[in-house]
Amino acid sequence: MASIDPTNLHIVLFPLMAQGHMLPMVDMARILAQRGCIVTIVTTPVNANRFKSVVDRAIESSLKIRILEIQLACAEAGLPEGCENFDMLPSPAHAVNMVLAMNMLEKPAENMLHGLCPPPSCIISDGGFPWTNDVAKKLNIPRVAFYGPGCFAFLCVHVVTTTNILDEIDSDSEYFVMPGLPDHIEVTKPQASTWGRGDSKESTAVFELMVEAEKDAIGIVVNSFDELEPKYVKALAKAKDKKVFCIGPVSLSNTSFQDQVERGNRAAIDGHECLKWLDSRMEGSVIYVCLGSLSYSSTEQTIELGLGLESSNIPFLWFIRQTSEEFESWLAKDGYEERIKGRGQMVRGWAPQILILSHPSVGGFVTHCGWNSTLEGISAGKPMVTWPHFAEQFLNERFVINVLNIGVSIGMEIPVLFTKLDESKEVIKRNDVKQAVERLMRNDEEAEAMRMRAQEYAEMAKSATEEGGSSYRNITSMIQAINDQLAKNTKPVQDVV
Repeated sequence: MASIDPTNLHIVLFPLMAQGHMLPMVDMARILAQRGCIVTIVTTPVNANRFKSVVDRAIESSLKIRILEIQLACAEAGLPEGCENFDMLPSPAHAVNMVLAMNMLEKPAENMLHGLCPPPSCIISDGGFPWTNDVAKKLNIPRVAFYGPGCFAFLCVHVVTTTNILDEIDSDSEYFVMPGLPDHIEVTKPQASTWGRGDSKESTAVFELMVEAEKDAIGIVVNSFDELEPKYVKALAKAKDKKVFCIGPVSLSNTSFQDQVERGNRAAIDGHECLKWLDSRMEGSVIYVCLGSLSYSSTEQTIELGLGLESSNIPFLWFIRQTSEEFESWLAKDGYEERIKGRGQMVRGWAPQILILSHPSVGGFVTHCGWNSTLEGISAGKPMVTWPHFAEQFLNERFVINVLNIGVSIGMEIPVLFTKLDESKEVIKRNDVKQAVERLMRNDEEAEAMRMRAQEYAEMAKSATEEGGSSYRNITSMIQAINDQLAKNTKPVQDVV
């Protein structure tokens, strides 16, 4: 079938209100606009403000992209006014309220889309918005589903939610081989199941709605690239009986200094100051530490991490999302920040992560194994110390260590559901931090081999996103699939003779 000019396509994106989901979708929006599509991002006011400057710069460069704001019924859902992102929740348990508020967006979103000009051609929505499937049907347009994880973790979740493998395992601490995967992967029951159905009625209901809505999608778009996980791209497409469009790493679309600094939120440190500090370090000498926008650590755990970094004698740049009064009190009494001055830097707040990871002085990355951070580390060619917490992060750890072989585990064993993060009891001790960081950063054969492999994957990532690369071609294929489905939807029904 002949292709339709992408300038005739108006694609509407619905990113879920969590940084790990919003960031890649905003990048995706810009990439689609660069390919000639008209793009509208629908989100709430607080979230719109987080990436407004990035979109404004895209508009200034003549891209047809815009943000439409939609109000979240916070009070009605039992949330404080203005609480519009998972990283703003009063407690992890309020995640249920956020899901309730998200479901209330269906009718206002449908009304908004009915009034758009030009009318929407396609919806690309996060799996967490299964109701967008119904909206797409009413508008007679196709939907493409997006999920946060890569193909490896996604396939693992598919295996455990479509087989009875977990029912056959009684122990929560015993490791078992994940069946049906191209590689030998061992996980525990909790590590394999904290993303998916979960363990509550609410989470199971949401997951089942997501799976049901996915059946009508014309494909699944993934922030990954074919060369990174070729066996898993094919296996996922076969398991889902869907086209899988790997179009990443989408973070590589952030080429300007300002886009890198302001991606996702206002950074807690001036970009130039950050670069100045990194410039003063030897190449490959700094370990960068950031455990994600939704991570939760007790005061005891945060202290152990800090002391472990200090005792390693390796230069470090450590970003902490938020601190407690108890931790700040310990800092004041212990004199920690004064002791690390000159070798380490601790920053409270949002990190300009792409900017940091791309700097030559950064030699390694201590990460929570969220897929965005994992892929950003891969794209920058940095080996990782893996410190998963919840969701599919333990599966991403297995991918980094057992499939790619570019990581060292911190030793975290027990995941917790996001809704119960503040109930986590496992503490990684300072000596474990010290040993993992030193193992990653030392100049021996193992560490050097990891660094070389990481650099090879970074080169593959760059090639994939360039014109003619696999991700570039997959964007073309996705646009073509949207066009083909639109043509089918508008094809007149033939009279039966």
